[in-house]
Amino acid sequence: MEQFSGLWIPLITPFRDNRVDLPAVQRLAERFVQAGCRGLVVCGTTGEPGSLSDEEKRGLLAAVREAIGSAPGLIMGLAGSDTRDVAHGARQYSATPVDGFLVSAPYYVRPSQEGILMHFQEIARNTDKPIVLYNIPYRTGVNITLDTLQHLAENRQFVAIKESGSGNVDQLFDLIQQTPLQVLSGEDHMIFLNACMGGHGAIAAAAHVRPDLYVRVLDLVQHDRVGEARTLFAQLVPWIRLLFSEPNPGPVKAALAMQGLIQPELRLPMRPPTLACREKLRSGLEAVMAIPPV
Repeated sequence: MEQFSGLWIPLITPFRDNRVDLPAVQRLAERFVQAGCRGLVVCGTTGEPGSLSDEEKRGLLAAVREAIGSAPGLIMGLAGSDTRDVAHGARQYSATPVDGFLVSAPYYVRPSQEGILMHFQEIARNTDKPIVLYNIPYRTGVNITLDTLQHLAENRQFVAIKESGSGNVDQLFDLIQQTPLQVLSGEDHMIFLNACMGGHGAIAAAAHVRPDLYVRVLDLVQHDRVGEARTLFAQLVPWIRLLFSEPNPGPVKAALAMQGLIQPELRLPMRPPTLACREKLRSGLEAVMAIPPV
């Protein structure tokens, strides 16, 4: 489905006085849609979902849907090591105005490939919504292999994959060439390479700041203007590195707070970036905001 291509933003969850700041997340959602983003992810890793109650998650989803209207482009993050619990979440959220799910491999328990396959198949049986697979081995402890992904892709309900394989270019190339899945880069520094290799977009935390530029990079590659895309992306790389120099989403939230868009709050165990990082963010933010709109 081409619906699951282009630039997607894994929304941060703004807090104010330790409560979810729904007006702030709605303003961000509207901002990203206006910048040309294809869609938004609620309760992805960047949204600190582990620190949110079920009520807060439902409130976030409803608020974002209200902000962006009925246009498609809203998916909910689901994760966990208990297949029954994740499947239950899929059933519950299927009754809400969501366009699909972003589902990671089971974390911590390190199941076999057969266990991973059956995990995703069970989730699919509990919803009629499209599913974007999420492969992020350095967080889950397991890599979803090409063979497993090819088996999953036989079910057209699995439409795309957010690939965060820590820069494994061979794996990325095989995914693009040997599966029908829409391949979205989950590593922000790999966005340009993924697009040039025939990938389909990105789910990019760094794009909270200047999303228009990331949309432009992808558009330029799609229209065979690779040299222009490379030049533009080269200006973004130092900023991307800075945003991930300390645990995400601390630096991203700090940068948004510097713009007056949110309060610089996180929930434990996440902590704000160090003073040294914040100083670098200020100068980096000035530089990235100075890049002309294109």
